[in-house]
Amino acid sequence: MKIKEGYILRNVAGSFVVVPIGEAASEFNGMMNLNDTGAFLFEKMIDGISREDLIKALTDEYDVDVETASKDVDAFIEKVEEQNLFE
Repeated sequence: MKIKEGYILRNVAGSFVVVPIGEAASEFNGMMNLNDTGAFLFEKMIDGISREDLIKALTDEYDVDVETASKDVDAFIEKVEEQNLFE
């Protein structure tokens, strides 16, 4: 899974947001708000990563078991897909 070109993650006043730039701004109106975990996963997806590697990264970074990490990753992937942000 890889995030499309033209979407960047920014920390604005302590909140993480995904904003479109360039051509992507005509496809995506607004911003996507993320918590710390969502921002962590989004950053991993910028260069491309598998679901399994996302789960491993999440369990390595946070005190979370594989089952919980799997559910969280799946929910996040669904959210990103709904916004049509994958290549």
